[in-house]
Amino acid sequence: MTIEEVLNQYAKGERNFPAVNFSEANLSGVNLSRASLCGANLSVANLCGSNLSEADLSRAKLNVAKLSGANLSKANLYEANLNVTNLTLADLSQAVLRQASLVRAEMARADLSEANLSQANLSGADIKDARLREANLSYANLNRADLKRAVFTDAILTHANLHGVDLSSADLSGADLSNTELRQANLCRANLRGANLSGANLRWADLSGADLSWADLSGARLSGANLTGVNLSSTNLLGTILVHADLTRASLIDADWAGADLSGATLTGAKLHGVLRFGVKTDGLLCEWVDLSPNGDQSNICRLTTEKIKDFFQEAPPSIRMKVDAPLDIAAHHGLAMAYYQLSQRYAIALPPPNIRIGRRRTIFTFELSHDEHLFLAAYLVSLPFQDSMYLRHNLTALLEMLQPAELTKQAANLSSTGWLTQTLAQLSVRTTEIMELTASQSFVEKIKFFHAPIQITLTTSKNQPLTLYSHPEFGKWMQNSELTTSTDSSESAPRRRACLPTLSSLIDFIQSFKSTNLPSLSQV
Repeated sequence: MTIEEVLNQYAKGERNFPAVNFSEANLSGVNLSRASLCGANLSVANLCGSNLSEADLSRAKLNVAKLSGANLSKANLYEANLNVTNLTLADLSQAVLRQASLVRAEMARADLSEANLSQANLSGADIKDARLREANLSYANLNRADLKRAVFTDAILTHANLHGVDLSSADLSGADLSNTELRQANLCRANLRGANLSGANLRWADLSGADLSWADLSGARLSGANLTGVNLSSTNLLGTILVHADLTRASLIDADWAGADLSGATLTGAKLHGVLRFGVKTDGLLCEWVDLSPNGDQSNICRLTTEKIKDFFQEAPPSIRMKVDAPLDIAAHHGLAMAYYQLSQRYAIALPPPNIRIGRRRTIFTFELSHDEHLFLAAYLVSLPFQDSMYLRHNLTALLEMLQPAELTKQAANLSSTGWLTQTLAQLSVRTTEIMELTASQSFVEKIKFFHAPIQITLTTSKNQPLTLYSHPEFGKWMQNSELTTSTDSSESAPRRRACLPTLSSLIDFIQSFKSTNLPSLSQV
């Protein structure tokens, strides 16, 4: 069929023109909207400014075709061949380009919003300044493509091949790039705020000046990546590999990097306020200084040497281990959750949900904290639903008395945390009445036998220094639930209920193992 015949039949309402051959034809400005051109040969054809919206071009040949400014919105280009095609400024919004071949296609400033490009081959394509909002590019091949300043907000690029692509200044905010190949990609100054990059391969990528705040980089590989000046604030870096990465002056404020590998990385000038300094690998880390100021304004600089780096970062978080000589049942679980919720709402020291191990005779709660200095106060708070909390308080009071300035020995002369600890324990005494009133109001807790079982509480600092704070005299001599008393012991029994207090020297050793941190004053807690 000739072009004239097709256009005449189209004007009469015919829409089905399968496998037509318009190779090298001049179809600029034609209107073939909703036409079926399945398998058509339009290679080297001039379709500039044409209207092909909602047309069926599946498996069509459009090699080296000119489609600049064409309207292909909602068109079906499934498995179409568009190699070296000019699609500059074309409208491909909501178009189906699944498994299409677009090798070295010119797509600058094209609109591909909500288009389906899954498994498409865009290797070497020019897609700079294009709009791909909410587009589906899963498993697509974009190897060495030019994507400068392209907009990929909320796009799906999972498992896509973006090896060596240029995404400088591109907008990928909210995009799904999980398990994507981004090795040696240029993401300089890119907007990746809130993007999902979990499991992505970003080895040797350039992310300098990029915004990755609130992004998910858990399990991502960034070995040798350039992250100078990058914004990683509030980013998920759990288990991220950052071996030999350059994080000079990067902002990691409030980032979570437990399990990250920073071996051989450069961290000089990084902003680390609110970052937990344990659970990371730092072998061979290069870091001259870090910024611990809340706003990253260098008002709180910490200078580091090779030896200080080992002390600055620790392998494990400070923790509280509370053992209860009774199995946790549903009623106790509910009561404990309610009690801890009320306490977390009332006090600024956060009570993280515990890891719970339930045995036939014993329940073990493990609370991982952010700061060593919070161990004593948090230990008291986690004990409050239990009858033994009153005896734990006696032990804390005794520890306070042991650390009175008049009683400190020369061994404690350089104890940097004594002042903070003394204030913490003093605050516990002030708050005792208020806290007891809070827990006493929870009558449902008092009626649950689990909370009358013997307990043992052990504290462990970030340097793995343990201290048993309290142990019930009957702890370990497991009793049946029927043997647990729900009555409150008289205050006269308190002294005998005290666990053997640690010696002053062991207490000092424990506190001296605290890692120096910048904590809020007690008036803020």
